[in-house]
Amino acid sequence: MDSIDVLVIGGGIAGASAGFAIAANRGVVVLEREDAPGYHTSGRSAAQYAQGFEPAVVRRLAIASRGFLSNPPSGFAQAPLLSPRGSLVVGRVGQEIALATEVAEAQADGVDERLVDAAEARSLVPALVADDLAGGVLEPGAMDLDVGALLGGFVRGLRAQGGRLVTDAEVIGLDRRDGLWLATTRAGTFAAPIVVNAAGAWADVLARMAGVAPLGLVPKRRTAFLFDPPAEFDTGRWPLTGDLDSTWYIKPEPDRVMGSLADETPSAPCDAQPEELDVAQAIANIEAATALRVRRLQRRWAGLRTFAPDLQPLNGFDPKAEGFYWLAGQGGYGMLTAPAMARAAAALIEGRDLPPEMRALGLSTDALSAGRLRESTSRAD
Repeated sequence: MDSIDVLVIGGGIAGASAGFAIAANRGVVVLEREDAPGYHTSGRSAAQYAQGFEPAVVRRLAIASRGFLSNPPSGFAQAPLLSPRGSLVVGRVGQEIALATEVAEAQADGVDERLVDAAEARSLVPALVADDLAGGVLEPGAMDLDVGALLGGFVRGLRAQGGRLVTDAEVIGLDRRDGLWLATTRAGTFAAPIVVNAAGAWADVLARMAGVAPLGLVPKRRTAFLFDPPAEFDTGRWPLTGDLDSTWYIKPEPDRVMGSLADETPSAPCDAQPEELDVAQAIANIEAATALRVRRLQRRWAGLRTFAPDLQPLNGFDPKAEGFYWLAGQGGYGMLTAPAMARAAAALIEGRDLPPEMRALGLSTDALSAGRLRESTSRAD
């Protein structure tokens, strides 16, 4: 049996980044059920860093992560993690107030967003054809994010500091005995006084296994695909573009365009697969809003984005389960918030407060705490 200081369950972006940060001061093992980290949600990300149109806590976590993503530690990655892209969210006539409200709220947190009229929106994305286009919100500083490099950097950094990533290690039992959490896995048994639940869509499943009351996390499927850009458009410089109603978005990729329904369909934890109806609806929505025509799909996929009931991420100890730490419910924002979420987790596990730069942004332990969702003191059956 392996004994360590902290056991992290889940090798996606949440668990890998937390392991990296925790390993600076404590012995840590990260357990991943698949044969490589990031197979599920982390490996299916839209790979975009943006600060706008997120819940306030998420936006501030993204702002707190920008410094790391722009200037990671020496040797963390072979190339920049971020590259210019921009983000444009368009609205219909009648949605002008909603667009203006988003800009005001984002600018209050220091986000560089501004309103654009219909003409400017079409100059940025010439394929926009809707007659009732009112304009949109442009975030020029939104960036493409190299997901593979970010995840790989955290894993390498974890190992360089003496931490371990154990793959093919699905947890099949988790119990508290004599002040330790004992995790029985297909790769052996691991013991630690602190267990970090970074299991993504399986976070509530893991809690039940441990005898800890679940928090009502809901995995939701999102569908995406790649298609060839029409020859008449040079899409390479377009910003990621979607609509305020969240019924579609498009994002230029090298020699391709990614399309999505921007759906949030509740799902059981699983290896999510795209539904034909969702793909068809996404194509219909994109073709109704733009002059793009999806002739042939190059690839299609789906991923699960897991949400807490209040749509805010979880980062803190469970007040009713000694040594059980929640790092879950990122709601699809795990990549852009990982550096800050990891720093927060490492600090709180050490018994310290959030880093000063995070508190200066208005972030607090209460806003991230699992305790905010606890409505009873009973443990799960």
